[in-house]
Amino acid sequence: MSQKKTSLKNLDFNNIGAWPQNAKIGFCVIISLFILILAYFLLIKGKREELQGLERQESQLRADFEDKQGRASNLEPLKQQLAQMEQVLQQMLRQLPSRTEMPDLIIDISQTALSSGLANELFQPGPESPKEFYAEKPIALRMVGSYHQFGAFVSGVASLPRVVILTMHDISLKPKDSKTGITSRGALELSGTVKTYRYLDEEETAEQEKKAAEAAKAGGGA
Repeated sequence: MSQKKTSLKNLDFNNIGAWPQNAKIGFCVIISLFILILAYFLLIKGKREELQGLERQESQLRADFEDKQGRASNLEPLKQQLAQMEQVLQQMLRQLPSRTEMPDLIIDISQTALSSGLANELFQPGPESPKEFYAEKPIALRMVGSYHQFGAFVSGVASLPRVVILTMHDISLKPKDSKTGITSRGALELSGTVKTYRYLDEEETAEQEKKAAEAAKAGGGA
C-alpha cells in the first residue's frame, strides 16, 4: 500500500505520456467520470427538470381540455333547458295583471275586502317599483274583521280572474279594542303593507334593460 502511494506521488503530471499503463487508464477513467458528472449537472439535469415540467403542463392541459370538452358537449342541452325555462317564466309572468289591468285589480281587491265584511280603515296604494321582469306595487292598509272574514277575503282574492300575488311586509294582526266602538267584540285588526305584482310589457322591459346596461356601464367606468 505504501509503495502504491509513493508511486502516485511520484507521477509527473507534466509528462503523462511517461506514466505506467495502469496509471494512464485510471487517470482516463477519473477524467471520464468527471466529464460525465459535469455534463449531467450542466445539461442533462436541467433538461430533465424541464421535461418533467413539460409533462406536468401536458397533464394539466389535457385535464383542462377534457373538462372543457365535457362542458361543450353539455352546452347545447343547457341552452335548450334555458330556453324552456324562459318560456315557462314568460308564461307565468303573462298570468299576472298587465299595466292597464292594474288599476281595476286594486279596486277588485278593495271591493273583495268589503264584500267579505272587513272594514277598510286604510287602503292606500303607493307608487310602483319596476324590477327586471315585473313591477311591484305596495298597498298600505288597515282592515278590521273576524278570522272568518279574513279567510273569506283571502279566498275571494284567490278567485279573481287574474293571478293575484300578495306578499305581506311589516304586517301585524292583533285584537281590536272593543271600547273604541268601531267593531264588535272579538274583532281583529290587520295593519301593515302588502305588495301586489304585475308583468312589464315589451316597452317597459326594454326600458329596464336599457337602464340596467347604463348602470353596468357607469359602474364599469367608475
